Amino acid sequence: MDRQAPLWQRLGWMVAIWLASVLALGAVASVIRFWLKG
Repeated sequence: MDRQAPLWQRLGWMVAIWLASVLALGAVASVIRFWLKG
């Protein structure tokens, strides 16, 4: 086990978490918009 993960791995995790949060926010926003319209 490495003491510290390589830079690309840490960047990959950051990007993955950021993408997941953006997608979650977009999904919630579209659901709310659809609910308000309907």
